[in-house]
Parts: sequence; structure tokens; C-alpha cells
Amino acid sequence: MLLRDPYNRPVTNIRMSLTPKCNLRCIYCHAEGEVEPDDEMTTAEIAEILEVAARFGIKSVKFTGGEPMVRSDLPDIIASVPEGLESSLTTNGTLLAPVARELREAGLSRVNISLDSLQPERYRRITGKDMLGDVLAGIDAALDAGLTPIKLNMVVLKGINDDEIEDVIGFVRNNRDLILQLIELMEFNACTDHVDVSELEKSLASRSKTIITRRMHHRKKYCFDGAEVEVVRPLHNTEFCAFCNRLRVTSDGKLKPCLLRNDNHVDIRGVHGSELEDLFKEAVARRAPYFT
Repeated sequence: MLLRDPYNRPVTNIRMSLTPKCNLRCIYCHAEGEVEPDDEMTTAEIAEILEVAARFGIKSVKFTGGEPMVRSDLPDIIASVPEGLESSLTTNGTLLAPVARELREAGLSRVNISLDSLQPERYRRITGKDMLGDVLAGIDAALDAGLTPIKLNMVVLKGINDDEIEDVIGFVRNNRDLILQLIELMEFNACTDHVDVSELEKSLASRSKTIITRRMHHRKKYCFDGAEVEVVRPLHNTEFCAFCNRLRVTSDGKLKPCLLRNDNHVDIRGVHGSELEDLFKEAVARRAPYFT
């Protein structure tokens, strides 16, 4: 049975934070909207939640963090994903190279990897660590393991990396397994280096031979000169909300109906069976567009 919220939006995707921990300290991090999370869910708890999600017709799960790869049981978590549920992972890529093939063999389909700069010093300024080489090695390992298509996430920061957009477009050019996502900054913490990406979208549109409107969120993919570029605009974007199909799960076991709200969570820790199914329904009933 497919779940629909009061605005008739179907829930077909679950986005699950595995941990609040991370080995980087990115200046823009929103931590999936988690606020002072408690202890992390176990592998068994995660598996049970995903079983319920599959029964409700959810088709895909994206594992996030923090940095999900700091969990040593990550291969077991991926292996627990029910058949028919596609799994993907959002990672900073710094720990990916040694385990990319193991994750693929466990059942992981693809990865999103953060790549906010191709300049080592600038990368260190954004993330707090000198680990750009590890990220590039992780991208190569993911390509070799078949964790594709790989989406490279670049948060556009005014005066910090917005002059590198063409360089990163060049990085993905002529590789059909790489897609660049230019992401509008969500102003969390003290990071306010916001770039209005509307002008960027106009520029990309003028260069594109093909523009594809994606079903999810109705965002556009611009195809030109052998590159594929998407622009992610979560802020003040009524289309982003109108077509949202996600239900989030915090690392400490709460269903989170909206990334931008922390006042409507549904606690599912220690709940099983039909009661867990009822709480899924409750969380979906609490979903409402943040931007209208």
C-alpha cells in the first residue's frame, strides 16, 4: 500500500541518517536537520524499519549522516536492505576507496560524493581537513566498482568556490557515469555565503542542447559539451516541496517528515510490528510543504 500525505504526495523514498558523526567539519553542514541526536540505531533496528518501508511500497533508500562510512557495520546495513528496495549512499568520499567494491557486493547501487573544490587548500577551508586526494581516490574506486551513476555534490558558496564551477563541470565532462549537482546553500550554522543560483540556471540553459525536467522535485538537468549538470534549489522553492516524495529517519530512530522542521518528529525507537506501521502512517500524515 503506497502512502500519501494530506497533500496527495506519495512517499516513495526514505532517507536514513546512520550517524551524526563525521570525520569532516564542513562549514555548510545541515546534518540532515538532526538536533542533538542520542544513540544510533542498531543494524537490526534499521533492517526492521526498511522492511516496513518496503511493505508500504517505498522503492529506494538513501543512507546519509553525518558520514555513514564511519560506521563499521555499514556493509551489514546495506546487505539488510529488502529485495526490491534500491539503496544508495551520500558520502564525503574520504573513506570510500578501500571499501567501494565491498559495498557494491553488499548490494549498494550508487553513491553521491561531496566535491566542493578541486583545489586542496580551498577544500581544506571548506571541510576542515586536507583530504581532497582521498575524495578523488574514492571517486575512482566507486567508478571501478560500478557504483554508478555517481552524483558529485558541489555546494555553491559565494566568494569561496563559485569561481570553480567551470572547473568542476570540466571534471565530469565526457564521463557518462558522473553527474554534477550544483546545490544552493541552506544557511545553517554560521555559514551564510549564499549564491542565488537563478542566474546560474539561466547560463546553463543558454548553453544546453538538452534540458531534462526530472520527475522528482521537477528540477532540471542541463546537458551540454559532454557534461550533465543538475541544480538543486531547496530554498523558497514551492516545486521542491510540492513534489517531495521523501520520508526521513534520524540516526536515533525518529521519523522526520520534513528536513526543515524539527517539531513534528515521530519516535519509533523500540516499536515493532503493526504499531511501527501505524507510526509510519502518522509520520506521513504530518507531512506538509514547507514552502507554499
